[in-house]
Amino acid sequence: MDFLYFLEGLRNPVCDAFFSVVTQLGEETVFILLGLLFFWCINKWEGYYILTVGLIGTVINQFLKLWFRIPRPWVRDPNFTIVESARAEATGYSFPSGHTQSAIGSFGSIARWNKHTLLRCLCIAACVLVPLSRMWLGVHTPADVGVSALVALALVFGLYPLIRKAQTSKKTMRILMGVLVAMTVGFLVFVYVYPFPADIDPHNYESGMTNAYKMLGCMLALWLAYEVDTAHTHFDTKAVWWAQILKLFVGLIPVLLIKTFLKAPLHALIGDQYIADGIRYFLLTGFAGTVWPMTFRFWQKLGNK
Repeated sequence: MDFLYFLEGLRNPVCDAFFSVVTQLGEETVFILLGLLFFWCINKWEGYYILTVGLIGTVINQFLKLWFRIPRPWVRDPNFTIVESARAEATGYSFPSGHTQSAIGSFGSIARWNKHTLLRCLCIAACVLVPLSRMWLGVHTPADVGVSALVALALVFGLYPLIRKAQTSKKTMRILMGVLVAMTVGFLVFVYVYPFPADIDPHNYESGMTNAYKMLGCMLALWLAYEVDTAHTHFDTKAVWWAQILKLFVGLIPVLLIKTFLKAPLHALIGDQYIADGIRYFLLTGFAGTVWPMTFRFWQKLGNK
């Protein structure tokens, strides 16, 4: 808390506004946008890399949150103040930081895959600034962001050689997908059977349960996307720049519609909100990974006319 109090003393409107913008780079929407940008428009294997790092990082992050159940800094110390604009998105347990996990997982993966110096520098800057923003805003401690950073970097460097090998080895990719699905199922079992104390925050428990089903849906759909592409689609991400822009933004429309507007109907239809969320994220990832790539030949031909 001493370091957070130090940062609290440095706060000013300009820096508060700057870090409030920077911290958005760790949001789920940014992760989805980056993953699909690379998967659809740049290099599908780099897309697989970013998505697997992000998805399994979320599973680990959620497991640690429920295992340690550490409250937010202002809850632990009522005298500590935060930047109020950050409070709405600072839900759930504090340790470890989800924004840090997502940002370093996404931008760290891009930096590891690419050799372009400027791109690497920008990604590294994001990997530094997002964790700093979480502490500046007062919603996480150095321990929160430090552990998340270590986990994210371990995934970035640990999964990189496996994804590279999987480019020429179907067996490697299938083993990797199987392990990731098994880890997600393991987290789901943990949430169901672990004897949590009676005073566990119900909102945080429900969040962990929801994320377990969401990640399982995403993992299964990503594996399905790989199998369909390997057997049938064989999609190529190449197209002229303006066709790439159209392909990205037109494809994002149904993705965001599934994410936003299918929630209530699926909850009403299925009854169990956790299973409904798992199905929704399976459909979202399934569309992005299996259905939309079937249109890529059209976008490629469109640009060649």
